[in-house]
Amino acid sequence: MPPELPIDAESATGSSDSARTGDPELQRTVMLAGVDLASFLGHRDQLIADLEAQHPEVTFHARDQVLTLRGPAGAVRSAEEVVEEILELARRSGAVTRRDVQEVTRMVHDGQGPTAAQMLSEPIVSVRGHAVRAQTRGQRAYVDAIDSHTIVFGVGPAGTGKTYLAMAKAVQALQRREVAKIILTRPAVEAGERLGYLPGTLEDKIDPYLRPLFDAIGSMMDADVVPKLLASGTIEVAPLAYMRGRTLNESFVVLDEAQNTTPEQMKMFLTRLGYGSKMVVTGDVTQVDLPIATSGLRAVKRILGDVEDIHFAELGSDDIVRHNLVSRIVDAYSAFDQSAQRQKGDAS
Repeated sequence: MPPELPIDAESATGSSDSARTGDPELQRTVMLAGVDLASFLGHRDQLIADLEAQHPEVTFHARDQVLTLRGPAGAVRSAEEVVEEILELARRSGAVTRRDVQEVTRMVHDGQGPTAAQMLSEPIVSVRGHAVRAQTRGQRAYVDAIDSHTIVFGVGPAGTGKTYLAMAKAVQALQRREVAKIILTRPAVEAGERLGYLPGTLEDKIDPYLRPLFDAIGSMMDADVVPKLLASGTIEVAPLAYMRGRTLNESFVVLDEAQNTTPEQMKMFLTRLGYGSKMVVTGDVTQVDLPIATSGLRAVKRILGDVEDIHFAELGSDDIVRHNLVSRIVDAYSAFDQSAQRQKGDAS
C-alpha cells in the first residue's frame, strides 16, 4: 500500500483544467479518525457522492482511514474545511445526513465554517439512541430563540421542522423540570370541515386533528411513558377551543397550525400565558385552510412585532429537511404566488 500523505501535504501538478482557470491543482488528505468509518461514509459511500455533488471540481477518494481530495487549489481548500466540519459533526452527533453536507457547505462558503459543527451538533433530546437536533442555521436560530424568549412564533413552509423542534424543546423543558406540564393544541377546524360533520364521539372527532401532535411527542419519549404522562395530565393535547378561560402556569405550550386561527382566537390563546410558562406558535401563512377574512397568524406580527420578549422566527425553503424536491416545490409555489399578486396589482 502506498504511504499515506500527511494531512498538510500539498502537491501542485498543474492539470489542464487547473491551468485553464489559473488555479494550480492541489491534493490534500484528511484522516477519518474518531468515527465509525462505515457509518460515516454510508451505504455505497453515499457521503462521497454528496460531497462531490456540492464540490463538482473536486474528486474525493476514501481508502482505509484516509480521505483524499484533489482538484483546483481554492476548491480543494474549501472542500477540506467542509470535510473537517462534517467529521467533527459526526464525532459530536454520531451521524451525518445529506442535509448536513449541504448545510455545512453553505456555512463554509458564507464564512461560518468554524462554528458549523458546534451549531448543528447540539442535541435537544435523545430517545432510543436517536438525537433530535437542529439541521440548518435557520432551525438553530429558531431553537435558540425559544431558549431566550417567552413567546416565539415559528413561521415557515411545510418540512422546516417548526413543530417538531418546538415539541423537542417542550420535552427537554419537562425533562429538566423547567415546567410542570406540556400543553399541545391546534385549531380543530381545517379545510372547511367542522367537528360536527365528523362521525363518532367528541373524542373520535378531535383525534384526527390532534394525531400529528401525538405522533410527534411519541417519537421523542419512550412508548410506555407517554400514556402515563397523558393520564396524569402532565402532557395535555387538546383543541384550541379548550384553552378559553384558562391560565396556563408552569407550562410549555405549543400552538400548531396557527394560520387557521382567527385574530380573536390568537388573542385568546396568547392571553392564557401564566407564570413560569413558555409559548411556541407555529404555522405557515401560505396554507390558510379556512374561509376567514384574516388569519390570526398573519395579523399577529403587525400587532406584536415590537413587543419585548416575543420573537418571530422565519424559516424558509433552505430549512426544509424533507426530500430535496419539497424545497423546489415550495420555491415554485412562492414564485407563482408572487407573480399572481403582481399581475393582480397591474390589472387594478
